[in-house]
Amino acid sequence: MRRALSALAGLVVAALVWEGYKAAGNPEGTVVFGVRVLPRADDLSMPHLATIVQRLADPEMTGGRPVWLVVLQACLFTLGITVAGFLAGALVGLALAVGMQRFRIVERGLLPYVILSQTVPLVALAPLIAGWSGSIMPAWATVAVIAAYLAFFPVAVGMLRGLQSPGAAGVELMRSYAASWWRTLVTLRFPSALPYLFPALRLAGAAAVVGAVVGEISTGTRGGIGRLIIEYSREATSDPAKVYTAMLGAALLGLLVAAAVSLLEVPLMRHRRHVEVVTL
Repeated sequence: MRRALSALAGLVVAALVWEGYKAAGNPEGTVVFGVRVLPRADDLSMPHLATIVQRLADPEMTGGRPVWLVVLQACLFTLGITVAGFLAGALVGLALAVGMQRFRIVERGLLPYVILSQTVPLVALAPLIAGWSGSIMPAWATVAVIAAYLAFFPVAVGMLRGLQSPGAAGVELMRSYAASWWRTLVTLRFPSALPYLFPALRLAGAAAVVGAVVGEISTGTRGGIGRLIIEYSREATSDPAKVYTAMLGAALLGLLVAAAVSLLEVPLMRHRRHVEVVTL
């Protein structure tokens, strides 16, 4: 309940900042030493939030479906790809974390490359993966691969830290019971890693949404919210509110995925101490 109220308060603050800047900001933007540091506050660049909401109820085209329905269908299409990429990335991240915890040489040899993988620009990687479309996998699967590429990193790093979190006393106690590595993993390390895992999964969910949207834009996959943003952006000069409806849908999709992960966390973490997880 507290998280829901915090999220709602954040949305209210964001709306007040938007409308406040639009009311007080310079229609031509704030320029310092010849560089625009704040955006234009005119109706073309920043429509009123009420205008954006009203545009959701209007037809996409004359006699067509309402915009909210088009955006909803696009979000559902992207949600399916996001779930596939999230699950694949989470499984890969968990497997990497377990392998790196089990073998120190694997951690030393693999962890730098795991971190290095996130320095590759996604816009450069996406066209390469898009080349697999048709010959190796369908177009939606290539987008899911891009989403998984972004999702596996926070899970791998967060889970690795969680698996390494049990104290020496707990590990020695398991050894005194002659517990195998697998039993120690299941009964000690994995429960201790849960407070680290779920924040990492929330980050992975948000990253999977970003990967799916960017992947749809880069690969030209139709039907998703990423493609819809590109299509609506062509009408930015004549119908700016329409562009923001697609962007609003993408933002709400990210919040939905993060909220779904949080719901999974509640029954497992209700009686546990929450810890702050810092990812690399």
